[in-house]
Amino acid sequence: MPARARPTAAFLLTTALAAAALTGPAAAPAAAATIPVGSGSYSDTRPAGTSGPTNHTGAPVLPKLTAAAQNRPVPTNDWWSSLAFQRYGANPYSTPMYGHPLTYQATANGLDIGHPTTPAVVGEGRQYEYAHKRDLTLGLSGLNSPDTKADSWSDWTVTPYWSDGTRTLRTTIGHGLPFVYAKGTGGSARVTTATTPTVFADQGNVLGITVAGHHYALFAPTGSDWTVAGDTLTAGLGTKDYFSLAVLPSTDALALYKKYAYSFVTGSKATWSATGGTVKATYTLTTQPQEGTETGTLQALYRHQWLHTTDPLTPYTYVSPRGTMKVRAAATFTTTQKAAAVLPALPKTTGIDQARLRTHLAEAANAADPFAGATDTYWTGKALGRLAQLVPLADQIGEHATRDKLIGLLKGRLQDWFTAGGANEFSYDKNWKTLIGYPASYGSDTELNDHHFHYSYYVYAAAIVAQYDPAWATDQAWGGMVKTLIRDAANPSRTDTAFPFLRGFDVYAGHSWASGHQGFAAGNNQESSSESTNLSAGLVLWGSVTGDTALRDLGLYLLTTESEAVAQYWFDADQQVFPGSFGHDTAGMVWGSGAAYATWWTANPEEIHGINVLPVTAGSSLHLARHKAAIRRNLAELERENGGPAVEWRDILWEFQSLADPAAARAKWDAGHAGYTPEAGESKAHTYHWITSLDTLGAPDATVTGDIATSAVFTKGTVRTYAAHNHASTARTVTFSDGTQLIVPARSTATKTGSGGTDPGEPGPSTGNTFQLRTGGTLTTATGTTAVNDTLASAQGANHDGTPNRPLVYEAKGVHATLTPGAGTAFRLQVDAGTTVGLGQQARISYDLTGDGTFDRTETYHYFATDPVHGWEEYTQARGLKSATGTPGDLRGGTVRLEVWHAIGNGTALLQTGTDRSAVVIP
Repeated sequence: MPARARPTAAFLLTTALAAAALTGPAAAPAAAATIPVGSGSYSDTRPAGTSGPTNHTGAPVLPKLTAAAQNRPVPTNDWWSSLAFQRYGANPYSTPMYGHPLTYQATANGLDIGHPTTPAVVGEGRQYEYAHKRDLTLGLSGLNSPDTKADSWSDWTVTPYWSDGTRTLRTTIGHGLPFVYAKGTGGSARVTTATTPTVFADQGNVLGITVAGHHYALFAPTGSDWTVAGDTLTAGLGTKDYFSLAVLPSTDALALYKKYAYSFVTGSKATWSATGGTVKATYTLTTQPQEGTETGTLQALYRHQWLHTTDPLTPYTYVSPRGTMKVRAAATFTTTQKAAAVLPALPKTTGIDQARLRTHLAEAANAADPFAGATDTYWTGKALGRLAQLVPLADQIGEHATRDKLIGLLKGRLQDWFTAGGANEFSYDKNWKTLIGYPASYGSDTELNDHHFHYSYYVYAAAIVAQYDPAWATDQAWGGMVKTLIRDAANPSRTDTAFPFLRGFDVYAGHSWASGHQGFAAGNNQESSSESTNLSAGLVLWGSVTGDTALRDLGLYLLTTESEAVAQYWFDADQQVFPGSFGHDTAGMVWGSGAAYATWWTANPEEIHGINVLPVTAGSSLHLARHKAAIRRNLAELERENGGPAVEWRDILWEFQSLADPAAARAKWDAGHAGYTPEAGESKAHTYHWITSLDTLGAPDATVTGDIATSAVFTKGTVRTYAAHNHASTARTVTFSDGTQLIVPARSTATKTGSGGTDPGEPGPSTGNTFQLRTGGTLTTATGTTAVNDTLASAQGANHDGTPNRPLVYEAKGVHATLTPGAGTAFRLQVDAGTTVGLGQQARISYDLTGDGTFDRTETYHYFATDPVHGWEEYTQARGLKSATGTPGDLRGGTVRLEVWHAIGNGTALLQTGTDRSAVVIP
């Protein structure tokens, strides 16, 4: 079964609009021009007989934009794209848009608004959704607009526009905004409710109402007054043109929300940096007061954001399809994460049988058709990715002839696509400001779907070629065309007039969207999150090999951010997102309204579980190992649903297992490799190398990061292997967050083993910043190999969230350590609640910097909810800080203390000690 054999509009989920995706050809203009880019080129006109963006009948469509927005590139593949892309001709407004905590749909009378808080499980239990349901409509008295257009937008906000010739309305909506900000002329402010509202507060121009169990506040200009007549609420604007609406987390929040009701959000922007193994991102709203001087605002953070911020949050929360959202009273917040690991390939190991690998490599390189008949952008990309993965492996074992043959194959096919006028080419659509590859596939032309998926393989393959032939990658040669594809799929510029900023990546949602038109009742969707991270990893590698540090850092930001989003929203890593009624441990697809245990083309569990794993590469896949317990749950569910181990995509799923349990994956490979057919993007050479290498190195260890983007750490037993690739022309020393240093020669990969230290040669002594737990209450940098268990006392049915209660305490005294700027505490604790339901283990880590008996820094982490199934689960700092006091600093004879207790529950659990599986890593 192919990896993405999805039709353009088939297998729509129960909430999606059922419509046939006809793609009738449209004639191309007669005169086409070729646009040269270095040695390559693209066309300014699509090939004859092909289509650009169309509606569902096959008729060409143009973006729905106001005059003010006509010259701006449209960010298709967004949460609100149906405002601009009229896929369904009978709906010139929009389909439901999921901003969270609010949902929206444009209609003739204004903006329908909802706040779904109760999930429905549909499709025989295969999908959960918080579907849009109108609570009220915000508009103007008499408004009856023939359509709605996009008037302006920023990183995660958009302003729809209505006009009926007499009245005009603009509203600003966005991710995380509890407010809707309205500017209107020609009529009074008008809100109509789906059911008769209950008024809980009437302050004249401020009205608190409850509709369908949801609390809203309406804010008109000072001096105005809301009138309630059944389901219709109106307020005259006088000489003003503004009013707003907010969904309240509770009625007692009215005063706080009133404070910010007239501070209108006018824009949103994310900025980022990636230095020293840490990725920081700041999310900022710009505001403009309509009355008064308040410029602050309220915004609701998604789970993947609040897990990684130390900025203060209010006690208010919202329900969303992504789990709990937490409210911050400020116009900005910052997240800090350990950078995701990226390598061009797994490093050379002694476990590889070189003769065996040589045979597998020859099979791939000498195939009668190495590209397996691929002609369109997607399947060509898959083939490019498959061959590119083999180049470093051939190089590792000195098979230079095979390496060079593979590079030649990659160059030939890339250059063919990068040259206009042949059987395949890239063509620029000036109306939609996008680069489309022809032959296209899966709606990449008619619906502008999946550009980040398709082009990820081209960028990744080009980065591998550039690693061995830097001259090929210069702008004057073929690098210019690679950059043009990047500008289409992941443009780093907000001022580029040819392509939109980050077409597919939603910086606030933390992940990409696949549909170019977002024309579904369930919102937008993304199936293969792993093909999205493949593009991000490609940016890291391309930026590293070409010296484009801005592009490298963008890739690291995208990869690290999406890594957490994938963990939480596709794999439910902390088991805090999926509703209990959903009954699945993984989702094949994420929708604006929820998620589904499904793919676009099949209900086969192997593809449902595998589509968010492939392609398996050392660039795009190592980050998945941050949540090993989630991998184990995922694969256990696969076997339950599949009635046994994988058969069709066994190689992809073996490789996935090796990220958590390399030895188990190796055993499956040894038993089953002889008689299987590789997945279309895989090869026996790569799968053998991947599984055998990780069995030798151990699973990726995300608790330690290097200060170079292309670095990774692996742990087996008590031994860590540090790896880094240096794309530069001079040697450099890579420093890891545990103090280990590694000298990496120019244009090479280097490794070393150890457990910490600063000696760049032999393994360091048993010192460093990683402390293992020992029964009896000790933290130690010494390595251990014998696992034992301590028992966590019951919370006895009480709530001890944030306050230690009968904790297990472990300490290290006399510690000397220098604080790494920007670093944070990390820990991994193996816990097992057995079959007991409803337990939550919690950790607090405290630092007495001078050993004087006073703790100068205390960090309390959110508790970890264990499952009622025997087996170890891993509790880490990724659960996020619940609170912190004091300031980190250098330790000079200081004390490090770990406390672990039950925050909730009525039963005991086990905490494993004695090995590096339970450890604290100080910053």
